[in-house]
Amino acid sequence: MQIERKGEWMELTLPDQWAGFSIETILRDVWKVPKKMVHQFRMNKLVTINGETVSWLKELQAGEKLQVRFFTKDAYGVIPNYFDLDVLYEDDHLLIVNKPAGMDTHPNEPNQEGTLANAVAYHYLSNGIETKVRHIHRLDKETTGAVIFAKHAVAGAILDRLLEQRAIKRTYMALLHGKLKKQAGIIDEPIGRDRHHATRRRVSPKGQAAVTHYEVINYEKQDDTTLVKVQLQTGRTHQIRVHMSYIGHPLVGDTLYGGSSSLPRQALHATKIVLPHPITAQQIECFAPPLDEPPIFEYDMMNI
Repeated sequence: MQIERKGEWMELTLPDQWAGFSIETILRDVWKVPKKMVHQFRMNKLVTINGETVSWLKELQAGEKLQVRFFTKDAYGVIPNYFDLDVLYEDDHLLIVNKPAGMDTHPNEPNQEGTLANAVAYHYLSNGIETKVRHIHRLDKETTGAVIFAKHAVAGAILDRLLEQRAIKRTYMALLHGKLKKQAGIIDEPIGRDRHHATRRRVSPKGQAAVTHYEVINYEKQDDTTLVKVQLQTGRTHQIRVHMSYIGHPLVGDTLYGGSSSLPRQALHATKIVLPHPITAQQIECFAPPLDEPPIFEYDMMNI
């Protein structure tokens, strides 16, 4: 699909499979843009065909140019902070970066600095991009790995929907205490707040549904630790940490949930992310190499 940015406008050459579609069809049915946004685009004449305003119900032809004003300028929403950002993927619509340990994904209080969002704001600033910093999901402060940011409001809305529909697949690596009895399994236990601890979560019958899939990758007898690959069917706070502790195998370094203090952080890393592009639907696959020095995960992540 031929697509390029021209100032505040995105120009897309309509592919053969979109022949006969209308503007209405593309925005509502193909991209599934929220109704409120569609209304704003229509009322403000922010969509043109070959540079002209046409009926939104007109059947379009392959090869025609669809222009949509996606890239309106907006405040960052956070204070830009310089950081040597590890960019895994970037185009005009989204950014995927590799978060290090010890860094919040976004500010948790007004004017907070030093978060991944602050670093992304600086990245935008240094590249002449004027848009709000929009994280699509988050990682715990001490968890590392791939995090997605949307670079305009429509991409943000589409990515939010894809995340809700589980169309964005995230693979984590976790180093656990002990040897698991099964090579693979599913933990289906609801998670709620721990009323005795402000930041802890726990398995609770009254909690939210939480489903974790895991697969054993390697067992180290000398350390009595197991490396597992984990995928989430749901996205609850501390889900992997809570579920692994619940089955008797807390993460190494996760002292909040019963792990040892042998590592400076919990051994959890979001190593791979796969998603359809919000505009073109082409599959994007990113690997996030662990950044720990010395290394925590002694394994070739590309083979996961």
